[in-house]
Amino acid sequence: MRATVMHAAGDVRIEKVPDPTIIESTNALVRVTRACICGSDLWPYRSMARSDRGQPMGHEAIGVIEAVGADVRNVKRGDVVVMPFASSDGTCIFCHEGLPTACVHLGFFGNQGNDGAQAEAIRIPYADGTLYPLSVGQDDALMPSLLTLADVMGTGHHAAVVAKVGPGKDVAIVGDGAVGLRGVIAAKRLGAARNVLLGRHSDRIALAREFGATDIVSERGPEAIERVRQLTGGQGVHAVLECVGLTQAMETAIAITRAGGAIGGVGAPQEAAMPGSQAGFYHNVTVGGGPAPVRAYIPDLLPDILEGRIQPGRVFDRIVDLDGVPGGYRDMNDRKALKVMVRP
Repeated sequence: MRATVMHAAGDVRIEKVPDPTIIESTNALVRVTRACICGSDLWPYRSMARSDRGQPMGHEAIGVIEAVGADVRNVKRGDVVVMPFASSDGTCIFCHEGLPTACVHLGFFGNQGNDGAQAEAIRIPYADGTLYPLSVGQDDALMPSLLTLADVMGTGHHAAVVAKVGPGKDVAIVGDGAVGLRGVIAAKRLGAARNVLLGRHSDRIALAREFGATDIVSERGPEAIERVRQLTGGQGVHAVLECVGLTQAMETAIAITRAGGAIGGVGAPQEAAMPGSQAGFYHNVTVGGGPAPVRAYIPDLLPDILEGRIQPGRVFDRIVDLDGVPGGYRDMNDRKALKVMVRP
């Protein structure tokens, strides 16, 4: 089969690789019908050291099950399924507590040598705990939005949950990428009274307003902090969704959070130490977050997509086949595309 393999920063190739097979009785084989390129894929695209073997890429997908192992019970051949970015067994203590991204058998697709979903097919470990079946056809018009359940919609929602977004609260979203824009949707969905997006790109700002952003702050650094404080009577917001992961983003998030507020961080941190920790400490700011347990959020978010109350799939502004994936990475890295969908 054909699959996307990254060999070094800027070196993305479409290669012939062995077809996936059932290895364990808990496995399933999924023919990929939709995948995408994630903003987090751009970190290795910018920094990966040369590797002769390469890393299979892609961790978000929808597909059709082609085969299942003997012990798979919850999904079957022919099912259309969402593949979250992490595999989990669905039975351990953390899965039962709603945190499958802490599963004792956790694995991340398209990472650390694991198979990637920017491919024609993929083997799913622990299929019963990982895959989520959909009651729609594989070419349903809602596919773009349903695909976001594999990662970015659930990740934006996780940021809002950790930041304790609720009715009547002032909320700020740091970052206007795909996750940040889903954070706007999540904050509105949870009842935010003020929904402030910190972003600078006109096309993304326009989409954010349609998603429910009430205010836009395009300044950075001290100017952005001052602007948010002006919007909130000098106090800052109750909740911040930090969707970038860079030092300045977290420093800004802490500085715009009112005393006693909370930050949900879902941008993968690029620093070993948390910036701004002293300011957060002295204002009793709660800082949390991490890899979103998107598998656990699907039952809550799915009805809103199926019934048209939210349309997170609108962030896809480019569709490519496998041959177009290297160009898709290039365009996202150059900010010529917000998020690229892949149809193998």
